[in-house]
Formats: sequence, C-alpha cells, structure tokens
Amino acid sequence: MAEYPALEIQFPAPADASLHDRLYALLDDFDLVAIHEDEPGCRWRVFFRSGERRDAASASIASTLPPDLIRASPVDVPDDDWARRSQENLKAIQAGGLIIAPPWDVPTPQSDSGLVIIIEPSTGFGTGHHATTRLCLHLMQRLELRGARVLDIGAGSGVLALAAWKLGAADVVAVDSDEDALDNARDNIARNGAAPSIDIIRDDLATLRIERADVVLANLTGAALVRFAAELRGLARGGGYFVLSGFAPQDTAVIRTAFGGLTVVDERVEGEWAAICLRA
Repeated sequence: MAEYPALEIQFPAPADASLHDRLYALLDDFDLVAIHEDEPGCRWRVFFRSGERRDAASASIASTLPPDLIRASPVDVPDDDWARRSQENLKAIQAGGLIIAPPWDVPTPQSDSGLVIIIEPSTGFGTGHHATTRLCLHLMQRLELRGARVLDIGAGSGVLALAAWKLGAADVVAVDSDEDALDNARDNIARNGAAPSIDIIRDDLATLRIERADVVLANLTGAALVRFAAELRGLARGGGYFVLSGFAPQDTAVIRTAFGGLTVVDERVEGEWAAICLRA
C-alpha cells in the first residue's frame, strides 16, 4: 500500500494565531498536498508530495521556530482513502446565500435555502469548512458578478470558481499548479453541471499568462499573496476587484501594503483568519 509522507505538528494549547500564520508561510515553500487539523488549533497533520520535501520542511521548522512552540514529527500515512475517511463526518455549511455540501449531506432544495454547491472532500483545499473559504464566499456575494469574467487562483477543489458561476459570472477560469487538486476540481465542476462554463488551467503565478478579469479570487497564504502581489495585480482589468484571503487579521496591513494603491472595498475576519476585497 502506498504511503503519504507527513508531519504531525503539535501546538501549545491554545496557540497564538500568529504562530499558525508563520507556519503556513513557512510550509508554503515545500509543495504541500494538504493540511488537516486533527485537533483545531492544537494539532495539524501536513501531507507532502515527497519524503524529501517533508524532511526539508521539518528541518526548516526546527531551525526557524522555537521547539517550545511547535513540535513536528515525521510520519508515513497509509493511503487507505484517508482523505475521505478524515472528512466523512463533514456536513453542509452555509455562507450567506451559498450552501457548500458534501455529496452525502445535500439539502433538499427550497426556494429560500440558498444556492447549493456540492464538493467532494479530497486532498485539495476548499470544502467550505475552513474560515478562509467562507470569508471569500461572503466577500464575493457583496460584488456584482453577473456577466463578469472571474479568475480563481489556487483553485483547489474549485469551490470559489463554482460559487462565481452560481452567482452569475459569465466566464470563469480555475487555475492551480497542483494536478491532484485540479482533478478534484474537475470532478466537482462536472458534479455541479458547470463543466461547459468553467475552464481549468494548470499553471502557477510565476508563469501564468491569461486574459485579464473583472474579479480575481486568491485564497492562498499571506506569504504567497505578498510574494506574488505584482503578478496578481496584473490579472485584473482597470476597475477590477481582488478577493484575497489566507492570512491572519494582524497581517492585513502587510497585505494592504503589498497591494498599495488599490482601494479597500471590504474586509472580514473570522477567528484567526481575515480576508479583504480591493479594487484596482
């Protein structure tokens, strides 16, 4: 049976939100597959594409973060359908007028219940159960997306691309560099009947060349948003919007600085996470 290289990461209880964000930023350089919060706020299981990347990440954590704050232990997890099993108890969640549901908990359609998006949990981010996804969903609903061109950068499961389509966007493109995530996105897009309406591209921000959009969605990490701010800014048309998340509330000022000159339209915070909507 195949195995996934992973790190078991233990935080003090309770961990400071800034510590989580520092770790996210550090791990962003090591080709992650997924992060599962086995005990929210206290213990993560972080999956990597190779043992080499896992070991490099472990060494970086040891040299960067004090051992009294984080303990990281390498493990190899049998590939016995852990992604499905680890998330099989997930239930549908609502974010404004959108409902994100796993296939086993799809609500009965009602005229006032909201727009339903069905997402099969996998190794890609974006079941709707992470605060950053919900924050983006709320901010998107404050924009007029009918007829718009929308780019979902770091699409993961495709949930934000599907939300844009559900909200009336005429031209939606989901972009990710992770083929496993895009496979999951393709399945979810087809499951929701959106395959003719959402294009899928495998690329990363360093090389992406694409027609500009009215709205750019980027639920990444704070470090990635800062690093690729210029590339992201180049993806929006004049007057276009950016919906950004993946950073802690105390880092909002850093994100604003990286995207300096853009107008702040809206901001939201949920627990340890923040999101911002900017206009070019």
